Amino acid sequence: MFDLIGKLNGLNAAEYPQSQDLRARIQSYELEFRMQTAVPEALKFPAESEETKKLYGLDADVTRAAGEKLLTARRLVERGVRFVQVYPSAYGSWDSHQKLKENHTKLCAGVDKPIAGLLTDLKQRGLMRDVVVVFCTEFGRTPGLEQRSGGKDGRDHHPHGFTVWLAGAGIKAGTVHGATDELGYHALEPGHYVTDLHATVLSLLGLDARTLAVPGRKRLEIDYGSPIREVMA
Repeated sequence: MFDLIGKLNGLNAAEYPQSQDLRARIQSYELEFRMQTAVPEALKFPAESEETKKLYGLDADVTRAAGEKLLTARRLVERGVRFVQVYPSAYGSWDSHQKLKENHTKLCAGVDKPIAGLLTDLKQRGLMRDVVVVFCTEFGRTPGLEQRSGGKDGRDHHPHGFTVWLAGAGIKAGTVHGATDELGYHALEPGHYVTDLHATVLSLLGLDARTLAVPGRKRLEIDYGSPIREVMA
């Protein structure tokens, strides 16, 4: 069936040799097929050594879920996948407005070892020369309390100062850039907007955000951001 589809696509290419849209559509479908057929092999953890499984925490209930996701990410990268996004914990589980110490202590226990395992594994396989790891979130937590409905006090979403870390290709190791005030409320100069992070990652990939604009489509944000050169090697 797929051989027949390939032949039919070839006929279309011969009939419409100038159609870049058609060629792009065909290549997109073929890429999708190759990705789907590669998944079963990429997820075969038995091929990994016991040492590697322990490195990611697959031998313990508390770290197994995150470990499997991050080990899968490494296996996908090895197979040429250019972009991998991982939610190491259940989506939304870190959105703690109350009991931050209790909740985050539990959540950190599930991800710390697998994340360290990923970085160690990438280094020992020589992949850190080609892979950049970006560990981020969408906001932090306010240093003070918020007044929530029902009279319960907690801590609110906080976009003005929070931490993002990067490692790997093109990143200056051991660099701390930026700070917040003594209360952890506002970022001190030089502060960065999220588009600066986008521009930094795109720059490491050899891309300029301005060249990615789609004609006729308006960006949600006009600010394209600037690469944070202080953290780049």
